[in-house]
Amino acid sequence: MHIPAACGLSLAAADESTRAALTHVHRKVAMRLIAAVLLGIWLIIGVAAAGQRHYFSSSSTSCAKASSTAVTIVAGPLNYVGANPKIKCSTPQPSS
Repeated sequence: MHIPAACGLSLAAADESTRAALTHVHRKVAMRLIAAVLLGIWLIIGVAAAGQRHYFSSSSTSCAKASSTAVTIVAGPLNYVGANPKIKCSTPQPSS
C-alpha cells in the first residue's frame, strides 16, 4: 500500500498506530464506496421496474401516480419478487 507523498508519510515508515489508523480509514472509504454502488444499482433496478409498468409514459400526473412511481423506484429489486407498491392519495379540495 502506498500513501501519496503529499501526506508526508510512507506506510513502511509509519508506526503501528498510524498504520492501523490508515487501514481503518481505507476500510471506511471502501465500505462507503460499496454502499454507494449498491444503492445506485438498487435505484436503477427500481427505475427499470417503474418503466416496465409504464409510469413514465403519460404526461398527466396525479398524487397517486407520482407517489406510486417513487415507491416503486425505492422498492427496487423487490418489485421482481412480488412487491407491487401502490399509493392512494387525494389532494384536499377547497371548501365552498
